[in-house]
Amino acid sequence: MTVTPLGIPRRLLEFTLDGEAARVPEGATILDACRAAGKDVPTLCEGDTLRPKNACRVCVVEVEGARTLVPACSRRAEPGMVVRTDTERARHSRRIVLELLASSVDLSTTPRVSEWIKEYEAKPDRFGPDAARLNDSPKVDNDLYVRDYAKCILCYKCVDACGEQWQNSFAISVTGRGFDARIAVEHDAPLTDSACVYCGNCIEVCPTGALSPRSEFDRRAAGTWDESAQTRTTTVCAYCGVGCGLTLHVQDNEIVKVTSPHDNPVTHGNLCIKGRFGYQHVQNRG
Repeated sequence: MTVTPLGIPRRLLEFTLDGEAARVPEGATILDACRAAGKDVPTLCEGDTLRPKNACRVCVVEVEGARTLVPACSRRAEPGMVVRTDTERARHSRRIVLELLASSVDLSTTPRVSEWIKEYEAKPDRFGPDAARLNDSPKVDNDLYVRDYAKCILCYKCVDACGEQWQNSFAISVTGRGFDARIAVEHDAPLTDSACVYCGNCIEVCPTGALSPRSEFDRRAAGTWDESAQTRTTTVCAYCGVGCGLTLHVQDNEIVKVTSPHDNPVTHGNLCIKGRFGYQHVQNRG
């Protein structure tokens, strides 16, 4: 018999969300409440396995009595608060953020961004052809994954995943200031000379495709990457006895990528180098 631990029940609190009563567990964020109510509030830097960083500011909402818009991903719901998610002020802020991001970095592999740009009538081209833009070439310095910082929005999720929130390798940090700020390893050296252990957990949390498996990068470059044609199969890693959960992404009868379910109680979306990248032997049909 399987026993599901219930844990300590959390007290529910009530507040007003877009004119309707919302009830969420104590400690839940406004974004949690929005999702529970079926409201589509956009977000880029928020991740379900990391603490909120408040970096992208696409999820801002209006809270009655607050001087400024607040990020829904980190603001805790409070009893009696009045929240509006779709005011002209919030929509204007999201539109500006989307325009600034899309005019400075490549968001072509960022899920749902084109949909949000259309919804909020953002016009990234209005800054003109001379707008400052990141045009860094992809860093292909190993066989496992690629760093394409022309797609990076500085959400810091990779820094957190590599640091004290998960891997504790501290191979990734931020270098430079202002528009010259970049995600980099120590002294901006090649990845192979850094403290990176190639777990790929930074790839797992990257929201824009700035970090991607080498297999995906090569297929995209060749025009053969097709997520609609891929199947996903959940299994268990066979390398050791920990029992990490794997999701195999298969296209044309080949494993093209490995991820891990975020709700897996063992991994929480994280893997080691063997689990994430050690699948080539399965396809060695020679």
